[in-house]
Amino acid sequence: MKVFILGAGKVGRALARALRKKGYAVTLRPARKGVPTTPIDARVIILAVRDRQLGPVAADLAASGVVRRNAVVVHNAGSLPADAIAALRGSCAGIAQMHPMISFASKTFFPELTRGHCHVKGDPEAEKRARALAKRLGMTPRTFARLDTVGYHAAAGLVANGAAALAAMGEELLVVSGVPRKDAPKMLGPLLRSVADNVEALGFPEALTGPVRRGDAGAIERQIALLRERLAPALPLFVASAAAQLPLARAIGDAPAASFDAVREVLANAARAKGAKPAKNKNAKRRPSARPRANGPRKKRQRR
Repeated sequence: MKVFILGAGKVGRALARALRKKGYAVTLRPARKGVPTTPIDARVIILAVRDRQLGPVAADLAASGVVRRNAVVVHNAGSLPADAIAALRGSCAGIAQMHPMISFASKTFFPELTRGHCHVKGDPEAEKRARALAKRLGMTPRTFARLDTVGYHAAAGLVANGAAALAAMGEELLVVSGVPRKDAPKMLGPLLRSVADNVEALGFPEALTGPVRRGDAGAIERQIALLRERLAPALPLFVASAAAQLPLARAIGDAPAASFDAVREVLANAARAKGAKPAKNKNAKRRPSARPRANGPRKKRQRR
């Protein structure tokens, strides 16, 4: 089967590579080149563009007449339904949402798709072909009739994006605790993978581990004291995370209720207390800024 992907960003490139490995003939076209001027020779057209571009791109494709009647068109946006590209409905065999619930972070390093969830919903023929693609990639296609796509996408972001942010804060904590920065990601990556394995295999609450599950208020209190001294910005995240773990820990019941009450009290005290300024760590290197400042001294603003 021939596949045409419009959008050569992180998702488009990853899908193109994975589909080619499975034997598909794939044409990958950067979105900046616009809509093709000749008919698209493909049974499946994938729009791997930003959410705000979907409507205009669909309208351009429909107006251009380059989409063949026997083709289906799908988009990869997680928060938008198939109707985001409704302009194409009369120009092809069907439209659908085909969202891989996978974290795509790079144009050169591609994540493993196997066992990943792929939400597929739309017109029957488009759903059928999208499901076939997902299965060939080793993913599990699922369709939820009454899915709130905004909530669905928010859940994915909370876990994927939130985990990356927590891991970044974990890196800082490792650095102020004596771990070389270059080693921290290599330590945290396998840790995150083990969490993912536990979540997939055990579900909740059983996937929870650590001192909150054990009801170890003393250990948590010591960790809070260290954070307050060495990395105060991480303290609110730590407390919020531990508080979210408490209901899971109580459901598992590995410790008496009184132990979990003690944990709750420790967390409440930490939330009420004012955080101290973090101590400077000479071994911790400052992260490079994404936007370097222009050379030269800053100009003072003149008061009017």
